[in-house]
Amino acid sequence: MVRQKRQPSSHAEENASLNPTARLAPSDWRRELLAGTVSFFAIVYIIIVNSSILVDAGIPQGAGIIATILASASGCFIMGLWGKAPLIIAPGMGINAMFTYTLVQGMGMTWQQALAVVMMSGICFCVISMTSLIEKLRMAIPASLQEAISVGIGLMLVLIGLHKGGVIISDPSSVIALQSLTDPGVLVTLATLALTCILYMRKVPGNLLLAIIGGTALAYLLGAAPLAAEDTGAGAGGSSWVSYAEVFGQLSVKGMSVTTLVIAVFSLTLVIVFENVGLINAQLNMSGKPERFKRVMQATSFTVFLSGIFGTSPTVSTVEAAAGISSGGKTGWTPAVTGILFLITLIAMPVITLVPDQAVAPILIFIGGLMMPAVRNISFERLEEGFPAFFIIAFIPLMHSIVDGIAIGFISYALFHIAAGKWRKVKPLFYIISLLFVMHFVLQTI
Repeated sequence: MVRQKRQPSSHAEENASLNPTARLAPSDWRRELLAGTVSFFAIVYIIIVNSSILVDAGIPQGAGIIATILASASGCFIMGLWGKAPLIIAPGMGINAMFTYTLVQGMGMTWQQALAVVMMSGICFCVISMTSLIEKLRMAIPASLQEAISVGIGLMLVLIGLHKGGVIISDPSSVIALQSLTDPGVLVTLATLALTCILYMRKVPGNLLLAIIGGTALAYLLGAAPLAAEDTGAGAGGSSWVSYAEVFGQLSVKGMSVTTLVIAVFSLTLVIVFENVGLINAQLNMSGKPERFKRVMQATSFTVFLSGIFGTSPTVSTVEAAAGISSGGKTGWTPAVTGILFLITLIAMPVITLVPDQAVAPILIFIGGLMMPAVRNISFERLEEGFPAFFIIAFIPLMHSIVDGIAIGFISYALFHIAAGKWRKVKPLFYIISLLFVMHFVLQTI
């Protein structure tokens, strides 16, 4: 990950970072439009994926698609207006699984009750983000762990990209295996990855978007993508809006015990806060805007509150925002563009489905590679520092969970410093955070 702070290239850009309505120079407009578009194509898959997970919670897929689009678009607009940073908001992978498979199926809630938990967690997140506690949380996290989170997220992006591109597949004997290199999808993914790297290294304007377009064309030429978008029920027709009317604002705590409610809100808030702290800190450093941390956290927290009302699992600042940042996104116009494109999907779902996974997956792999340089800032010689960082780097992708990987790293960091007699070097707040993560794991077993 590039760590040096980017300086505004013009007074127009500097004003735009302070005022979302400031006039941008033509070159700045092109850059922000491009970054927002690239971010959109990197994250658009969430519309189908998230709605399919919500189906398992009992929310109709058509309603889930509309809820996902509206929550994502609203979150991006709020990020652009208040956060003024090139970060993208959408329902989080991992947290949506927690919503469906832990809250609903595991704890026996209805989806209406789970949505109420989401809204309450958003309120808790808002309260935390509005106080000095959010900055203290960031300062309490050691630099080595912050760098490790960046690297771990990068590796998770690589894993997601390789899987989405069909390069690796599940294998019962070795967990994962390499797909045959003669497979058209694999060839398209690898060729698009090579094209992405070459365009980026040659500093070709719009390199990532051009790579997506080139990968899409190649996928159709080689027969790796269907000639017509499949009917997934993803349209926003009348029946979908009718079902959505029965989901919007339907959160309820009726029939829910106080104990269950407290445990659910505590666990979900813990997961949301610390996944966003680590991810947002890494992406703001990547974009050269670390000073926007508190405003970005506030924008993100409010969108979590809205998620419960819209009828979807909690939104987060997404990993895929790194694609837009790498394309030159620097201001709040980047998420604003992405938000507009999300709204367009309400009437243009067939067009979006024309972009195959093989054209998007290489972008995720490439962005994961850009995040690797952060590892050089980690001191592995001191085991009490190095091993917790290693745990985060390894466990985030291997456990396929940003939160669980961070939790194990935090708990081990506190434990190892106590064992080494260096417990005074750890901030008291960090010990509290580590205990909260222990409680998170305990509550998962209840």
